[in-house]
Amino acid sequence: MNPRPLLAALVLGTRTLAAQQPTPPAMRAPMGHAMGDPMALQDMMGPMMQVLVYTPQHLLAHKEALGLTSDQVARLTTLRNAAETGEEAAMADAKAHVRAMQQAAAGTLDTAAVKAHFEAAHAAMGKAHWLALVSAVQAKVVLNDAQRTKVQAWTDSMQTWMEQHHRMMKPRESH
Repeated sequence: MNPRPLLAALVLGTRTLAAQQPTPPAMRAPMGHAMGDPMALQDMMGPMMQVLVYTPQHLLAHKEALGLTSDQVARLTTLRNAAETGEEAAMADAKAHVRAMQQAAAGTLDTAAVKAHFEAAHAAMGKAHWLALVSAVQAKVVLNDAQRTKVQAWTDSMQTWMEQHHRMMKPRESH
């Protein structure tokens, strides 16, 4: 399950409220990054992507390129199914809280209700991400050394591309 559409809805749902309030100093991003800066998000997501490339669904999508055995496919399929079940439940919980948050934000100025639903949605999305990370760590163990090396090469290539893209998008910054 891809949590990005829900994350976008959560961000858009809270954007109006956030625009009405000054950003407290403790909430400002370090080193001049704005919270909405996609490059700051990339800086945070990079390390997570080093792990998430090993999610069972990603490895199964590349089973031929990795030369997965039937035993590996079976083990990864079991991991994928378990992770998907947990992630879907967590994301359903998050969606319900996003809807409740939007209703609370539209109906009244009850920021406590908005905050409670925002925090619950955030926690549910965190749980979904955690389940994805756990399944990726477990799936990595299923691979042999040569297969892990191949996935690491893909990850390194992707990281290099992202860094080049970052430099191209912000050419005036020193790197």
